Amino acid sequence: MSTTLIDLRSDTVTKPSKAMREAMANAEVGDDVFGEDPTVIALQEKVAAMLGKEKALYVSSGCLSNQLAVKAHTFAGDEILLERDAHIFNYETAAPAVLSSVQVQTVPGTLGVFTAEQLLPLVRPDLYYMPKTRLIAVENTHNRAGGTIFPLDEIKKISAFAKERDIIFHLDGARLWNASVASGISVKEWAKYFDSVSVCFSKGLGAPVGSAICGSEKFIQKVHKWRKVFGGGMRQAGIIAAGALYAVEHNIDRLKEDHDKAKYFAEEVSTIPKLTINLNSVQTNIVLVDVQKTGKSPNEIITIFKDNGILVSGGTFTSIRAVMHLDVSMEQVRFAVEKIKQLFA
Repeated sequence: MSTTLIDLRSDTVTKPSKAMREAMANAEVGDDVFGEDPTVIALQEKVAAMLGKEKALYVSSGCLSNQLAVKAHTFAGDEILLERDAHIFNYETAAPAVLSSVQVQTVPGTLGVFTAEQLLPLVRPDLYYMPKTRLIAVENTHNRAGGTIFPLDEIKKISAFAKERDIIFHLDGARLWNASVASGISVKEWAKYFDSVSVCFSKGLGAPVGSAICGSEKFIQKVHKWRKVFGGGMRQAGIIAAGALYAVEHNIDRLKEDHDKAKYFAEEVSTIPKLTINLNSVQTNIVLVDVQKTGKSPNEIITIFKDNGILVSGGTFTSIRAVMHLDVSMEQVRFAVEKIKQLFA
């Protein structure tokens, strides 16, 4: 076994494969600000078709795609509803407030999932002294809950709830590819219940850069303007879009391998008395390990793991996070498991 660190911090640490690099090196390019980059156009058209939406726009990050959706869908002083541990609320640097001047109201979920019934008392009445409930957002899979899948039946109920009240429905689908592979439900079926969908290419799919925001043609026209305002316009972006296009064409089905690694890791590590894992939450490629019984903080455990050749990241206030991806093999996962067992023997 190599002495190289086994990097389980995130599926964002993947590096482009030789074949992906070749696709990027050979990409046909143009000026994307002028709408003339053929590789960007091909990526956008492919992803829009996959998701069953009229249009898609390639952007540099998942944070940007989510915030473009918030900006395009809302007006200053509106309110948006999010699950309490949602990425948009916890990990995007208060961007809804900074960029869109909207207020966030959170919904307590179970493993990242909330219900339509929970939303009923949270929607504001039409009174001049209250904010307008403009947008509901769902995250699928849910990062902070451990890569959990938001049930499609509940999404259908929330979609109907939103439509009845003229509320916009957005999907933060950064890892929607994982939800699709694990559930057997197509990304188009997931996406059909939402007004807009964000998907990421630089996580499990292994591309170096980029996400896409998808929706109606009118919505994407609005988003395109705000991308420029936010400084997100790119020129010969086909070089990086080629990596994303390669990822979509070659790396979706293999996500099952990452899910298998996560299941193995979780089942083995859960046998260690001082480490606690909710196996019901291990549905895709993320494993949250509660470390409270060790008597040490997550940061202390992260340091111990690093000193022993394993990189993990912080999960919640009491847990660490291990994420499986295409650049970590099952052999490395087995090695990491045995090392962790030795540490807590």
